[in-house]
Order: sequence, then C-alpha cells, then structure tokens
Amino acid sequence: MERIYSIDYIKFFAIFAVVVIHVFPLDGFAGYFIIDNAARFAVPFFFAASGYFFAQKMKHEDVPFLYFKSYCIKLIKLYFVWLIFYTSYDVVLILQDRVHIEEKLRAYFKQFTLLNLLYYGKGTSGYQLWFLTALIWSTFAVYIFFRFKQITVLFMISFCLNLIGLLGQAYTMFVKLPINSTRDAMFFGLFYTTLGALFALNSRLSGLNKVSGQTFLGLALIGVVVQAMEGYILDKVLSGSHGEYFFSTILLTAFLFLFALNYKSLGKGLYVTKVGANALGIYIIHVFLLDVFNKFIKFVNLDHISENFFWNLCYTLFIFISSYFTYDYLQKIKRNIKQ
Repeated sequence: MERIYSIDYIKFFAIFAVVVIHVFPLDGFAGYFIIDNAARFAVPFFFAASGYFFAQKMKHEDVPFLYFKSYCIKLIKLYFVWLIFYTSYDVVLILQDRVHIEEKLRAYFKQFTLLNLLYYGKGTSGYQLWFLTALIWSTFAVYIFFRFKQITVLFMISFCLNLIGLLGQAYTMFVKLPINSTRDAMFFGLFYTTLGALFALNSRLSGLNKVSGQTFLGLALIGVVVQAMEGYILDKVLSGSHGEYFFSTILLTAFLFLFALNYKSLGKGLYVTKVGANALGIYIIHVFLLDVFNKFIKFVNLDHISENFFWNLCYTLFIFISSYFTYDYLQKIKRNIKQ
C-alpha cells in the first residue's frame, strides 16, 4: 500500500491542536475560546485517517476478516492497557489522600459501568480514551457495511446521525438530546471514520483529485475560520453550549483530507512527519503528564498563571514534547522486551 506522508504530516498539527485544547483554559478571554473551536478539526481528522487506512487495507486483503480481527484486537489491547494504567494512577491518588479512602474508592468504581467502560470510554482520569472505544465500534460498523458493499449507505446513515449529534453539542438551543453524550461512536466517530473509508473505496471521488490541492488547502483554512466563528456564535451569541464538533467540521475535515490526498509526499523525510506518525501515542499519554504537572503547579501555588497566553503556549509545547519522548521511550522498552 502506498505510503501517504501528508497524512502523518497533518497529524502532527492535529495532535498539537489536541494538546492546545487540553492545556488552554476554555473560560479565559474570548481568544482562548476561539482557539479551542479552531482546533476542533483534530479528532475528526484522526477518525477519517483511521477509516481511510483501514478501508485501503481491507480492499487489498484476500481474507478481510483476518485483518479486521487483528486490527480490532490491537485497538482493544491498547485501550485496556491504558484503562488499567489510568485506573491505577487514580487509585494511587485516592490512597495518597488518606481521607475517606473507602468512600472515595466506592464512588470512583461506581462509574465503572459497562456502558461507560465499553462504549463511552469514561470512568477514569484518562478521559481521552473515549477515542479508542469510539474507533473500535466505528470500525466494526465500517467492516460490516464493507462486507455487504454498502459503505455509501453507511455514510448517509452516519451523516444523519452526525447531524442529530449536533443537538447534543453547540446546537442545544434548539433541542437538547436526552442522552449522556454525543461525543461517541454513533454520533461522532462513525461519520468521520466512514468518511475516510469512503475516500478509500469510492472511485468516483478520485475525480476530485483533479481540483488543485492548493484550492483544498485554501478551503480548509477558510473552514478553520468558519468553524471558530460557528462555535463562538452558537455558544456566546445564541446561548447554545460548548461544542466539540460542528456542522462546518464536516467540510473542513473533507477539504483537509482531500488536500492530503493531493500531496501524498508532503512532509516526506521531515521530523514533524515522524512525530505525526506517533500521534496516537502522544494522544494517549499527554493527559497523564498534563495532570501530573498541573498538580505540581497547583502545589507550588502557580496555578494563577494559567490565564497568561505565553505561559499556555510554552506549557503546550512542553507537554507536547514530553509526551512524544515519553511515548518514544516506552516504545523502545517494549521493543527491548520483545527481543
């Protein structure tokens, strides 16, 4: 399968955007809110990239089920390893507190319902693990519809579900859905994973490659601005709620992905592309490092500096770089153990 360096290149900026979202305070001045909204292209792009490569691989496999099985097992193992890690970390913090330990442990493990653990990926301080559960369920759906050659049907279904999911995001001023969250597989991950798969499987979309890649880049940059404006207007002007994806996110993700497919060699040989290829590792571990350093900052009574823009920028770079090298070091340990 042809290596597409541009996707890893864009993943670098996407994973940096994720760290920005988690570091910068949302309730600061308006600029922080706009930065948060503009960065919301990241996770949809990760879903789309995962769907694209999964479908590409399936398309060339003699026995697609075997690849689907190995792929899902890999994701499931990754999820449960880090679920155990974050659970252990949380329990250590509770024990260290030494106050009402039994009561706190009981309240903590009460969140460990099957729905939270197996679907929403919730329950621990590793709140970002929801991405893995959403990707697993989304991949399962893509595989089923792929086998029946009905990816287009799944795309239309997932598109409708994504629009409904907006009512659980910033569009709550119209209708507030009576469900836990729409940041999940059904309303969020499924659509973008299917979008990526559709780019890999639908030959009619190849005609879009005739459009200039610079045009798609321009449209994507416009999409970032529109997404930031959409989020701001819905929340601050129309009294909606904070959104994690928007209607404009659909077009932004599609344009960004088409740009990547037009410049497949973009980023080849660059260090940022290598970092982008390890985006999932950074995504999983950065929340742990962020929590550790946030606790240290609070301990030394410096938490007031979280409102300073330059501090947040430097702090983001620090967490990002630390996460990459920590993950890279863990991978080296893993390889040495296997040897």
